[in-house]
Amino acid sequence: MTTRVGVVVFPGSNCEHDVAEALAGLGAEAELVWHADTDLGDVDAVVLPGGFAHGDYLRPGAIARFSPIMASVGAFAAAGGPVLGICNGFQVLTEAGLLPGALQKNQGSRFLCAPADLVVASAESALTSGTAVGDVLRLPINHFEGNYTCSAEVLAELRAEERVVLRYVDNPNGSVDDIAGVCSAERNVVGLMPHPERACDPLLGSDDGRRLLGSLLAWAAGRLPV
Repeated sequence: MTTRVGVVVFPGSNCEHDVAEALAGLGAEAELVWHADTDLGDVDAVVLPGGFAHGDYLRPGAIARFSPIMASVGAFAAAGGPVLGICNGFQVLTEAGLLPGALQKNQGSRFLCAPADLVVASAESALTSGTAVGDVLRLPINHFEGNYTCSAEVLAELRAEERVVLRYVDNPNGSVDDIAGVCSAERNVVGLMPHPERACDPLLGSDDGRRLLGSLLAWAAGRLPV
C-alpha cells in the first residue's frame, strides 16, 4: 500500500514541490492540500513545508495557524498521525500550539543559507526513527527566524523527555541548547528548521534527508492496516 502524504500549501509556501518530489523518490504519493480546505482527506502523514506563509506578516506562522486546514491538522495529530513541519512549517506548528517554544530572529539578525551538520539527539520520533543517537547528518538551512527559544521549564521538560530530536553541531543561529528540531510528547509531531527535502541527492551535496523522510514514511506505514 502506497503511503499518502498531504503537503499543506499556504499563500507564500515555496518548498511544497521540493517536498513532493523528495517523497515521490521514496515511493510515497504526495498530495498538495490548499490551506483554505477544511479536510486533509485520506492521508497517512502531513507535511507543512517551508516558505513564507502569508508573507510572514506579524511573525512567521502567526497568520497560517488560523488557516481552515489547521483544525484538520490538529485533529490528525491528536489521533496519532505523523505531522512534520519544515522551516516555516516548524514555525506554524509552534504558533498553532502543536509544538512547544517559538522561533525568533537569528542571532545577529542575519539570513542564513548554508549546509549545516546536525547530530541526532533522539531516535524516538516520527522523523528520526530510522537513525541512531549520535548520527551526524548534513542538511541545508535557509532561514532568517530559526533561532529556537523556550522557557527554562519547557527546556527542562524537553531534555527530560528526550524530545530534542536534532541539535546543531555548530550552532548557526543562536538556538537555545543548539536545538534544530523537537517533537511532541507523543513523538508523532516533529518540527525542524533545516530542509531534509533539499538533501535527497548526493549530487546536491547530501542525501541524508532521505533517512529522515524515510523515517516519516515508515512511521506512517506502521499505522496502516495490514
